[in-house]
Amino acid sequence: MELRGKVVMVTGAGRGIGRALCREFVRRGASGIVAADLDAAMARAIAESFGGFAVQCDVADAGAVEAMVRAAEGHYGRVDVLVSNAGFGAQALDLEDALSAPDPVWQRMWDVHVMAHARACRAVLPGMLGRGAGCLVNVASAAGLLSQTGDTPYSATK
Repeated sequence: MELRGKVVMVTGAGRGIGRALCREFVRRGASGIVAADLDAAMARAIAESFGGFAVQCDVADAGAVEAMVRAAEGHYGRVDVLVSNAGFGAQALDLEDALSAPDPVWQRMWDVHVMAHARACRAVLPGMLGRGAGCLVNVASAAGLLSQTGDTPYSATK
């Protein structure tokens, strides 16, 4: 994919895969990077390191996803590539076993790993369709195919 002159939005941009993706998109010539993350300071740090635009966003919140896209479009005028990367594992919650995740954990996993993708796509698609171009990238996990021991909600939603 040719990235020169493209505006790329990455959710979960503050660390790990998201940070690496931002770095690679800049290296490949993207003209604008929107670094979106739940942690505002991390979003700012990654955006500042690449001369990009930071957006604090809880992708589990439909209104926040819409606001994230509108802020990016307000700053750059468009989003050419959406990379839905945000995610988290319940292992950090120190659950007793694979079956001990309570319903709120399952719901948050569903909202972050499934609905956030759908909501972000719905928000950027009108602009992409209007321009006749755009790219949607959804970051998944092998854990969705192979199952991650001790983190059933993560595997089921990935």
